[in-house]
Amino acid sequence: MGAGKIKVGVVGVGYLGKIHAEKYARIPEAELIGVVDIDKGRCDAAAAQASCRPLYRHHDLLGRVEAVSIAVPTCSHYGVTKDFLAAGVNVLLEKPITATVPEAQELNALAKERGAIFQIGHLERFNGALETMNGVLKSPLLIESYRLSPFSGRGIDVDVILDLMIHDIDIILSIVGSEIERVEAVGMPLCSPHIDVAHASIFFKNGCVAHLSASRIAQERLRKMVILQKDSYLSVDYMKQSLTITRRGKGERAGIEVDETVRKNDPLEKQLKAFLQSVRQRTSPLVTGEDGQRALEVALRIAAVIAKATQ
Repeated sequence: MGAGKIKVGVVGVGYLGKIHAEKYARIPEAELIGVVDIDKGRCDAAAAQASCRPLYRHHDLLGRVEAVSIAVPTCSHYGVTKDFLAAGVNVLLEKPITATVPEAQELNALAKERGAIFQIGHLERFNGALETMNGVLKSPLLIESYRLSPFSGRGIDVDVILDLMIHDIDIILSIVGSEIERVEAVGMPLCSPHIDVAHASIFFKNGCVAHLSASRIAQERLRKMVILQKDSYLSVDYMKQSLTITRRGKGERAGIEVDETVRKNDPLEKQLKAFLQSVRQRTSPLVTGEDGQRALEVALRIAAVIAKATQ
């Protein structure tokens, strides 16, 4: 691919897709061709904001773009993404990858067959705090994650596991690097037809244990993870983009906390630029379709454990 701008589009301009469009419009490496939404008013408004063309069928972008962000409801991920991958268009698909594992498997196979870049929008992988933590991470023994939000009415087409917890599932799978031995979980619906509060414990074969809590009916937003390893205790705040390390020491230095310097960033902008770089250089994205499939498999496994316990 040449050095010119990459022609991009955005399909689905609800809350998140609209931000994708606005950021693409400001990224020098991208030429935003158009945005798509079946809601004409919403599409027109997003197109005007991003100074691009409004389109109302995703097929109308085919033949016009080299890459696309897809931010439609989860139930439509498979169908819309399949059309673009089949046409050889590079895709950044918002999480979760799909609603079912067979759908994810088919999309991954299609991307490989067509030679298309296929990236999944697990945004926290681009968080400055996580990038800093990866530099001091060794062998996690215990992980605790907390991802809580007040009820907003958004994302309730899926349960809280696929809506929120899947971010932490993806991160944990990427840093533990071990097969799962067993999963324990509890949860229940409270404000929607799906599970709104969930807690899961993942036991890995290498001995690491991860406890994950997710809620979309909390009083306030919280995005934190703590990690215990042999010589230190790491505390990450994704919202503040901060990292605190408590190191094991001797005498007066025992238990000293150190705030690591985090180079704060705009995770979404960095994600989009990384996607465009993968498209231009034909390199594997940081979060691959296979990563998205693994996170989905674990998320559905957690949901199945909860469903079995509530029968």
